[in-house]
Amino acid sequence: MSLALIVIDVQRGLFDPEPRPAEAHEVIARINALAARARAADAPVIFVQHERLGDLEPDSSGWALQDQLQVEPGDHRIRKTTPDSFLRTGLDEVLAFSGVDQVVICGYATEFCVDTTTRSAAAHGYGVILVTDAHTTHDKPHASAAQIREHHNATLPAITSFGPVIRAQAAADIAF
Repeated sequence: MSLALIVIDVQRGLFDPEPRPAEAHEVIARINALAARARAADAPVIFVQHERLGDLEPDSSGWALQDQLQVEPGDHRIRKTTPDSFLRTGLDEVLAFSGVDQVVICGYATEFCVDTTTRSAAAHGYGVILVTDAHTTHDKPHASAAQIREHHNATLPAITSFGPVIRAQAAADIAF
């Protein structure tokens, strides 16, 4: 089993403005710990950055990875324009080239890009570990960020129709 860490949309334009995503500081700390363990095991670390007009214009300060993230020169960068980190990107090719068969997914936003990429990874044949305490979002009128995260941690692993297993696991329990 060969793992890769996928960090989705932890960008300045999404994390820095107030109000910040729920547990933003803690989520980034957990992501940094996961990335350090992945690098120590020679597992690929892949940062995905969303692009759109306005706050996430390519190469703008808002598009940049959040300053607290610990990024190393050997890490991969993927640009995307939809919630799916696989759609019209080179992510599948990077994973295939690296011999990856299972991905560890974390980042932002739980109900959009994290959810869609988790489903897409399984549809592409990858086993998925959804890091229960290393993805986040903003509170919404219909549900708090904590409720949204709890919902996705419970429902995504219940999807079995793709074939590969989707598991939900806390950051501290993940070994690369």
